[in-house]
Amino acid sequence: MDVAIKAENLTKIYKIYERDIDRLKETFHPFHKRYSKDFYALKDVSFEIRRGENVGLVGKNGAGKSTLLKIITGVLTPSGGTLQVNGRIASLLELGAGFNPDMTGVENIYMNGLLIGHSRETMDAKVDDIIAFADIGDFINQPVKTYSSGMFARLAFAVNAFVEPDILIVDEALSVGDAFFQSKCMDKMRSMIAGGVTVLFVSHDTFAVKNLCQRAFLMQHGQILMDAPAKDVVETYRNMLLESRGELTEEQTQRQNAVADNLRGQQEKTLAEEKISAESLARGKDVFDKNATYQRIGDKRAVFDNVQLLDLNGELISEVIFGQEVILRMVVRFQTDVAFLGMGYHIRNATGIDLIYTDSRFNDTKAIFDAKAGDVYVIDWRFKVELRQEMYDIACVISTPLDETLNSAEMCDFIPCALQFNVVSPNAYLSLPGGYVHWHNDLTVRRVDK
Repeated sequence: MDVAIKAENLTKIYKIYERDIDRLKETFHPFHKRYSKDFYALKDVSFEIRRGENVGLVGKNGAGKSTLLKIITGVLTPSGGTLQVNGRIASLLELGAGFNPDMTGVENIYMNGLLIGHSRETMDAKVDDIIAFADIGDFINQPVKTYSSGMFARLAFAVNAFVEPDILIVDEALSVGDAFFQSKCMDKMRSMIAGGVTVLFVSHDTFAVKNLCQRAFLMQHGQILMDAPAKDVVETYRNMLLESRGELTEEQTQRQNAVADNLRGQQEKTLAEEKISAESLARGKDVFDKNATYQRIGDKRAVFDNVQLLDLNGELISEVIFGQEVILRMVVRFQTDVAFLGMGYHIRNATGIDLIYTDSRFNDTKAIFDAKAGDVYVIDWRFKVELRQEMYDIACVISTPLDETLNSAEMCDFIPCALQFNVVSPNAYLSLPGGYVHWHNDLTVRRVDK
């Protein structure tokens, strides 16, 4: 059957009481007098999702998104209408849902696998991959009641991603994870989508919805207001958000002006003279080494020892003000002799979309020539960050060309998430939904005489 989920006139009604005593009075009233009002969390919702579709749900808080997902997963029972679900569902709705707090992480992995229909032998083959993806260390053998919210998110997503569901449902629970783990989750979701899994994805991150989903529902007051291609639904939702925004408070305005003054001061500075010592090159290496384990590839003739993001005073930073100049520093160690090494980097958003790419071919073909085994080089890229407020990944690559055109190369080291940074903006309009990159223009405005 091609249909994964089909809903017809789904309705969910809650009784609302003004006072607690009214609930008791209604229950025992001899003539069944009502003391409650009906609240429609969902009202006559109908849709059809085919196998392999990836559908986003957007809408303001209270629009009915989570209620709909809970009905689909069987957590809630509808007050009316019919629902047809064909296939095995894995859901990530609320942190810890489906976990026994007194059981260890490993025990909960097996329990969730068995609940979804897998045998013990099948879960034996999956458990190592789940543990590696969750990456919560020795806590995997501790009761989950001792877990932080981030650990819950890691384990819950890992379990649901690796039990091979037909339908994956993800609510906002991923937002509690750290940025690096969110990137891993987005990458895994894209691979599941490519493998034909039906995905329902709820997020306030409209860029993630647009980039991950073909189709989306815009929900409002318990109804589907719009069912259309994701890009169209996202634009409509953004316009709704913009229309509902208020003016900035005086305090917000003063804070943004202070940030802007600080930015102007920083832009007047130049990179301080820095003695490049082994100690300075090792700053932040613990975080880099952990990030670098994720999907790293290359023949390792030359490798990244560290990647740092620095301000113009040479200080390590993870937060960048819109318009700030920064230094992306790569520390490269050669394992063998290499005659020619090129380098580059990508800046990606949280969903893994490449927004910026550059490499040494675009900089007068700068490269490293005739390096010897054991040599260490420092590569500095200086650029101005003009990206919208958000968290970003930087992927780094070094390679050797295979021909004179430099259009094909052999990978020495590629790290999809060498580091992450957050952009903050001194100007309110730069935080509004829109494009990612600010584009410089020479602006001319002239009046034409009549």
